Amino acid sequence: MAKIITAEEAAKLIPSGSTVMFGGFVACGCAHDVIDAMSKSDVQNITGIMNDSAKQDGPDGSAYYGWAKLIHSGQMSGYIGSHMGTNPEASERWAAGNFKVDLVPQGSLAEMIRAGGMGLGGVITPTGVGTIVEDSPYTQGKMNIDGRDYLVMKPLRADVALISGEKVDKMGNVWYKGTTRNFSPYMAMAADLVIVEAVNLVEVGEIAPEDVVTPGILVDYIVVREKKEK
Repeated sequence: MAKIITAEEAAKLIPSGSTVMFGGFVACGCAHDVIDAMSKSDVQNITGIMNDSAKQDGPDGSAYYGWAKLIHSGQMSGYIGSHMGTNPEASERWAAGNFKVDLVPQGSLAEMIRAGGMGLGGVITPTGVGTIVEDSPYTQGKMNIDGRDYLVMKPLRADVALISGEKVDKMGNVWYKGTTRNFSPYMAMAADLVIVEAVNLVEVGEIAPEDVVTPGILVDYIVVREKKEK
């Protein structure tokens, strides 16, 4: 059964040097309270796995939205993702050689995380053939199937996954609202430690079985959000 803890306690579970998966899209739908607690902690040298570099001037009025806080503070040393144009600071740090970014196509990223969670050896995809993706450290080579070239992409796993659910029951079962689901179900399968931030904590049974997307058996800790996302 998942244990309910505070955001500050969750941040302390993430050691320096960790690889952390962040569920969310441009930080919408991410674990805001835990990330904020991380930004106030002494954790350093985090490698992120997420879609993008988030953004400055978030819809909640924050100067740095979601994991953009960790980029701004220098606590995140780089990430594996698909986009970085939403956060000028991340681009500037990357251009200056102070921030490592490994870009892979978005669909490939999702499948690489899923492969990591499923214990598969990799992903075979035509996306990126003939582009700089062929030179990515996460591309294991090229193969030809029935006359078509494919890239072999490595599976991705992490030390920690930080996800957020609209409804989370006290067993850790998660229901996501709309597109906040994004990468989170895959990430919950592909990390050694899974922390879910509950927008609303409910009793067991309040989420219909057919609505459970991430089963509680995958979740180690629950944090109840105090700051509601706009």
